[in-house]
Amino acid sequence: MPEPRKIALFGGTFDPVHLGHIQLATLAQDALRLDEVRFLPCRMSPHKTDSTPASGEDRCEMLRLATTGLPWAVVDDFELHQPGPSYSYQTAEAMAGRFPEARLFWIMGFDQWSALPRWKDPERLAALVEFIVLARGETPQPRAGCRLHVIAGGHPASATAIRESVSNGETTHPWLDPKVAEWIAAKGLYHP
Repeated sequence: MPEPRKIALFGGTFDPVHLGHIQLATLAQDALRLDEVRFLPCRMSPHKTDSTPASGEDRCEMLRLATTGLPWAVVDDFELHQPGPSYSYQTAEAMAGRFPEARLFWIMGFDQWSALPRWKDPERLAALVEFIVLARGETPQPRAGCRLHVIAGGHPASATAIRESVSNGETTHPWLDPKVAEWIAAKGLYHP
């Protein structure tokens, strides 16, 4: 019997996608020999209700530009077509229905692993996925009911810092793929 496909779900605002996101996905793909990493930009993050991100179309296009040449990377706009905030367990349930034979993973940083008990219905998410957590010097502690894979690495990138830099007139940033920086400039994103 063939091994099930290993598909990692990587949700986030990706506003904008930066080299830290790509590094995390690459580390996860290498460490667990993932067949696919699905980047899932959210329509509205339940953790960031005080801000409005760039359009879903722009964020998807920036993801496509940033993942060019990564044969295992897929940009999936599923959450952009869902009503209300994007809850991870709902996305995982939909993906489990879409890929019933696959082994599903969820990629996250240490900060989100720490916040997981405060997410909506985390036990429903944990029942469907194995968590891949990036440790930046911290050691993620196992959690009852969760299957955990820890990968080491780190990148200083911050989407907030990138947006601030662009709003101050910078046209490039060391944490941005040059093609993404060109898209941001061409579309006038993040300018006051």
